Amino acid sequence: MGGDVSGGRELPAGWAWVRLNQVCDVSGGIQKQAKRRPVQNKFPFLRVANVGRGSLNLAEVHEIELFDGELDRFRLRAGDLLVVEGNGSPDQIGRAAMWRGSIEDAVHQNHLIKVRPTSAIEPGFLELLWNSPVVSGQLLRVAQSTSGLYTLSTSKLNRVEFALPPLAEQRRIVEALEEQLSRIDSGVATLRQGQRRLEGLRKRVLVSTVPDEVPESWLMTTVEGAGTLELGRARHPDWHHGPDVRPYLRVANVFEDRIDTTDVMEMDFSGIWERYRLVPGDVLLNEGQSPHLVGRPALYRGIPDNVAFTNSLLRFKANADVLPEWALLVFRRHLHAKRFMREVRITTNIAHLSAKRLKKVEFPVPPLEVQKQLVQRCDELLTGIAAMDQQVGTGLRRGNALRAALLRRAFTGGLVPQDPTEEPAAVLLDRIAAERAATPKPKRTRKVAAKPLAPRAVDVAAPKPTSSPALAVQQEFEL
Repeated sequence: MGGDVSGGRELPAGWAWVRLNQVCDVSGGIQKQAKRRPVQNKFPFLRVANVGRGSLNLAEVHEIELFDGELDRFRLRAGDLLVVEGNGSPDQIGRAAMWRGSIEDAVHQNHLIKVRPTSAIEPGFLELLWNSPVVSGQLLRVAQSTSGLYTLSTSKLNRVEFALPPLAEQRRIVEALEEQLSRIDSGVATLRQGQRRLEGLRKRVLVSTVPDEVPESWLMTTVEGAGTLELGRARHPDWHHGPDVRPYLRVANVFEDRIDTTDVMEMDFSGIWERYRLVPGDVLLNEGQSPHLVGRPALYRGIPDNVAFTNSLLRFKANADVLPEWALLVFRRHLHAKRFMREVRITTNIAHLSAKRLKKVEFPVPPLEVQKQLVQRCDELLTGIAAMDQQVGTGLRRGNALRAALLRRAFTGGLVPQDPTEEPAAVLLDRIAAERAATPKPKRTRKVAAKPLAPRAVDVAAPKPTSSPALAVQQEFEL
């Protein structure tokens, strides 16, 4: 390959290292304010919610009022890259999608950064590069702040560095990537569909194992009639130190049929340890959480040893005629049948399932031998589903790894061959720099109060294009 070397990194022949501001113009957007309530001169307004990683969701596009001179300044052009300025999730920071001109006279909010390519870089190449590990790793490093939030700015984006191939090679890279990524995306979509089907099958197994109408040989009672139910110990910062500090479980440790022991906290249980100590066979249920997770149950099987539980959890102890495994199955059935939702009460956006209301929920009790048979049969079915789900998960991880490897290869010169007769990127960069130097910079004007535009001749709402099936699949299963 034998090409440029920058910072010890060798490039293919004809490639050059660049900063983003050498090949693109970067600018911010419009802040949404009360004065911008759409009235007379309203224009389509793209928000963070519209921008995915490599895709746009235009099903719901808001509008904003613009003033004199703003449309020309902020109007999006086909080929512009829209970059999300900030996000609480590190893997979503800086996600971006190219604007293809689907809506006329669209503008964007200030939480989106507009990256407008010059003639030195193909828009499609920039979009693929931006959403690749080559750039996303840089964005994660520059975006992190001391407060723990992740935010970007135009100045941070301008410093992003990458290797730029000749224009003709950029086009070949885009063509090759689109062909190969479409195959990966198709495989991933199929795996995602299989994953959803397995989840649906898991729910059907649980719901059908515990029927609504029980045989005459079964006893239909309530949770209170099938065992005892109690709330765990309350927590207080002062109680995390003392003479009898013991580990305890909380909501963060209890998942459906699984107890996570990676982050078990401790608290003083002086004089009350035996009351809250868990024993194998206890069933724990989440008392308060997101509505669809309230009542999520797990069976304590003795791991971790000698542990208690707090008042974010409810403990069910089965009577002698109820197997703990059957109790777990009943509670899982109620969870997936949304039975608990009828008993949930929501305060300050947190859903609660009180012991008083849970005690009155119906609880079928078949003969012990039937309980054993149903538990065994259900375990066999769920184990088979879990094995298939694991295979799907392995396939998805491989798809992600393959996509990342393909993108790295493409943007380091290993995907398509180089052509020595093509104009080197360095020559193109020199020409762009000369053109920019010859273009007079816009004069700074004194900031004055915004003037309204003349009312639009025809006030027709901007069309909102419907997503194609292919785009919908891409948005739903985007890696």
